[in-house]
Parts: sequence; C-alpha cells; structure tokens
Amino acid sequence: MAKEDFYDLLGVSREVSDAELKKAYRKKAVKYHPDKNPDDAAAEEKFKEISHAYETLKDAQKRAAYDRYGHAAFEGGGRGPGGMSGGGGGGGFHDPFDIFREVFGQGQGGGGGGGGGGGIFDEMFGGGGQGGGGGGGRDGSDLRYDLEISLSDAAKGIEKELSFRKAASCERCDGSGAEPGSKKVTCPTCRGAGQVQRSGGIITFRQTCPTCGGAGTKIEKPCSRCRGEGRENKSAKVKVRIPAGVDTGSRLRSVGNGEAGLSGGQPGDLYIVLTVKDHEIFERQGQDLFCEIPIKFTLAVLGGTIEVPTLFGKGSLKIPTGTQSGTTFRLRGKGMPSLRGGSQGDQLVRMHVEVPKKLTDEQRTLLEEFARVSGDADHPTGEGWFDKAKKFF
Repeated sequence: MAKEDFYDLLGVSREVSDAELKKAYRKKAVKYHPDKNPDDAAAEEKFKEISHAYETLKDAQKRAAYDRYGHAAFEGGGRGPGGMSGGGGGGGFHDPFDIFREVFGQGQGGGGGGGGGGGIFDEMFGGGGQGGGGGGGRDGSDLRYDLEISLSDAAKGIEKELSFRKAASCERCDGSGAEPGSKKVTCPTCRGAGQVQRSGGIITFRQTCPTCGGAGTKIEKPCSRCRGEGRENKSAKVKVRIPAGVDTGSRLRSVGNGEAGLSGGQPGDLYIVLTVKDHEIFERQGQDLFCEIPIKFTLAVLGGTIEVPTLFGKGSLKIPTGTQSGTTFRLRGKGMPSLRGGSQGDQLVRMHVEVPKKLTDEQRTLLEEFARVSGDADHPTGEGWFDKAKKFF
C-alpha cells in the first residue's frame, strides 16, 4: 500500500514555512489525539502518521531529502539515497508523543520548538491556557457566567439567552491583526522559526525571537481598529439550553464561546455556573421535593381529598380519616428529574393540622356537645400518654 505524501497528510503545500507547518500539525494533532478519540484505532494510527510526517519535515536536512527522494529517502536499512538516517521504516522506535509534547509545550524544557504550557491538555480539560509559543498562536481565555434560575426552570429545563462582553475577533481585520490590504510576512530575524540562537562560547542558547515575539511572522501594517491584536471588546449573545435536573453549583460548558484566540489560536469556552433560587413552597432534598400543607382539623378528623400544588401542575391527595398533624404523604414522580435521565424524585407532603383560635357561639356549643358525647371532656389527653404519666400523679 502506497504511503501518503507527508505534505498531504498535514494539509500544507511544499512551500510551507516552519511556523505554518507547526500550526498545521497542531490542528491535526488536536483532532486525532487518542485522548480525544478513545478506543478509535483508526484515529490513533492517523495521529502516528501525522506525527511522523511532522517529525520529518520539521528537520531541514530530512525535509530536503524527502523533497528530493520522497519516502525512499528513509528506506533501505534506515539510510536513504541522500545518506539520511531513517525517520521510520527500518530505523529505531518512534514515539509520536515526543513530538506532540514538543509542539504543545509539554516537553522537558530547554530547546525544542515547544512554547508555553497549557496547549491541548488545557483544551481537553477545560482550561483556557496560553497556547504554544513557537507557532505564535495563543488560545483565548475561558469565561465564567453566573446564572440564577428558578426551581421550576431547574425541574423542567429551559433555554436562556445570555448577554455579556468579551474579547472577540476584530471585524475589520477578521482576527488577523493586519490592516485590510496588508498582510503577514515571514519574520526577517528568525525566518519564520519563532526562535533565534545565541552563542555563549561552546553553548548555544535558543530564545524567543525579539522581533516577532515567537510568531514567526510580522504584520506589515497593524489593523487601525484593534492595533494589531486581532481582537476587540464587544457585546455577545449566546443561547444555552439548561437541562432538567440541574442544581446549585452545576456547571455547563459552551464550547468556543469564550474569548477569541490570538494569531490563529483557538477560542476559549464559556462556563455557565448555576444557582437555583429558593422556592416559596418547596424545599429540595436531592431529587425529592418537600412541602408542608396546613389543613383544617375537620378534614383531618373526617378525611377527604385535596388539591396539592406541584412543579408540574396540580396533584390530588387523599387524606384518610383521623390524619394526625405531622403525617407525611408521598406523590410519586413529582420531584426533580435526574440529570442522567431515567428517574424522577417524589414530592413529600407533610400535614399540619390547624386548630381554630376563635369560635362562634354556635361552633363552641357544637364542640362542647362533641366533647361530652365522645368523652373528651373527662379525658382531654390521649390514653397512651396518660397511662405512661400515671406514676407522676
């Protein structure tokens, strides 16, 4: 099976600069990295192929040999027609993660083409880190939006439109930082590498290019609107769907809606941190909802059916004859849904029996008659309690 051309693998032309080559590899590595494609053998193989291609082309000598002889430059016992040591094929073990760490700033420091920290690891785990230095791209920062919603919205889910200000891509230069009609050119100091070498006797040091700041390119004429930054502060609106079952402290992620990146860096993400307001009737206890309902003592004595409020409309509750104050009833499936789906909490309703504080003459006469007929006038306390308290009399 014929091997795919290294330039085609990375999606670049043969005239690509070192800085653009690194940028192209970075995008491909993010797409096919095994951490983003678990249990995907095809993605893992693709990641190894593009890593091998970049490892070859980033080296000036290997790239020259490849441009002249193609894949044959590294075949035949590890030494190609041009006398180059093989980058694969018959050569030693090749670890694609070495070059990946170098490009994304996760290497062992000191030398290679890597930049600052963060890189793909921040991207995968929600950080808004500063991107790698050698390619000049710097990822945008993540943003936080604190949102307060009602308990009813938390139970049913709701769509919200958020308004806020952020550093967004400049409309005049489309984020390039260059004045329209102007362009970016290869930095004359580092020739696109983003780094320069300084000799200190027998030791050679590499440092960020002072002319382009590590970008490898320079802007001929900076944008008059954003002054070359490629970003400007502006108002933004984002619609987000709040799923049913969220609680105070729940955090939602809106990918790519944070601050715009610099010099081709990826945008940050927007994190929505939720607070659920207290409800005037219901108290949340995990997935269950709790409320207390006052009922007349006549209903508690005689029994009956009452309507009960729920977050999903009215419910019906049967009160048995002789219901005591503090008795709790359960309405199945009227509580909070699970964020994972498939289950719904219950609503717990506790009865509070109200005793009238004022009586009319007719009401008093009737109750006195009831007390006489039932024997309550002679035995005003419960029999069980009185039996326990006899020894004190």
